[in-house]
Amino acid sequence: MANMISLSLLLNIAVLVPVTGSIMANAVWVEAAYGPPSPARGILLAVYLAILAGSAALLWKPLPQMVAALLLVQILYKLLTPFTVGTLANPVVLSNLAIAAFHAVTVTLIFKSAAP
Repeated sequence: MANMISLSLLLNIAVLVPVTGSIMANAVWVEAAYGPPSPARGILLAVYLAILAGSAALLWKPLPQMVAALLLVQILYKLLTPFTVGTLANPVVLSNLAIAAFHAVTVTLIFKSAAP
């Protein structure tokens, strides 16, 4: 379980560092994936930065209950993206689904280890 916790948190960091950096720099690919600069994109950046900061903090002190809470919120929002975006063809939607599956394994292991 500890290894999967570390891997899930490292996955968040590995994905979010370049994504948040690209959004802040308004990289060419960002507009195609997230749309033009807008308040909504700024809010999404804030959410991503919060997940990045939480992942880094939990990597330093991995409290399983807190990791589970962070990952469960991510799983839920990532599973909702095909419906809110309206397609599976968007690369962000596809990566969200893959990451949600990975995090689901970690959360399952956390819950199994906490079971009496």
